Amino acid sequence: MRVLVLCFMAFPVSVLALPGDAIPAGQSEAHQRLQDSPRRNQLVSFKSKLGDTIQAHLAYPEGSGPAPVVVAIHGRGGWTDWVRAVADQLAAEGYIAIAPDMISGKGPGGGGTDSVDRDGAAQVVYSLTWEEVVDRVNAAADYAMALPTAREQFAVVGFCWGGTTTFAYAAQRADLSAGLVYYGSSPPAEVLARIQAPILGLYGGNDNRVNVTVEPAAKEMTRLGKVYEYELYEGAGHGFLSGQDRLDGANLAASRKAWLRTVEFLRKHLD
Repeated sequence: MRVLVLCFMAFPVSVLALPGDAIPAGQSEAHQRLQDSPRRNQLVSFKSKLGDTIQAHLAYPEGSGPAPVVVAIHGRGGWTDWVRAVADQLAAEGYIAIAPDMISGKGPGGGGTDSVDRDGAAQVVYSLTWEEVVDRVNAAADYAMALPTAREQFAVVGFCWGGTTTFAYAAQRADLSAGLVYYGSSPPAEVLARIQAPILGLYGGNDNRVNVTVEPAAKEMTRLGKVYEYELYEGAGHGFLSGQDRLDGANLAASRKAWLRTVEFLRKHLD
């Protein structure tokens, strides 16, 4: 039986002493951060088991040793520079990071996120079946773990819709090492019962729609003897990691604390 370590923290708005490039770029800086990255970033494509061609952004860490994999799942706005910059930052932390375009092939004319606007991306994202979602995350993880420089070990981190997806996806793979949920809703009890991997949830304090699902999940995970750690950041809103320039510094403070926690959790369960 796994031991629960439950962490409920409400932080005051303060800024940790971290340089700006020690956390993922905010949405407005993401494109330039990618352009300036010293790491190898590339676009790749691969087939899923359902026969779909999935496009993804792949970021390699510096160094020569084999590295574990982290899959980054975008939010309802689709596959943007921002989630690609998150992948690059994960590579800076020492992981092979892959960010699949979950809309691949589902847009007009068989396009992906680049074939729709933000509202169109959300419509396509929400039209995906759960079978398709799992198939695409599996394909990304398996592709990256098969790379010559990869270890056969992976975690998933998701944001907004991707966070909700990550929490539920954790019930699909017994070999998942960790799931990290950024401001995504928790799944129902029957899904929680199938989760084996440790879960970390990171939430803005001003995000009631999502946060009302946190405590019920925590109680159920405790009852089941599973690992679900979470933190709530006072004053921060939904999407704080991409919207670091909003809410008078609260989102930036939350981003810095959450990213430290993210790296700590990955180090514990992947390294």
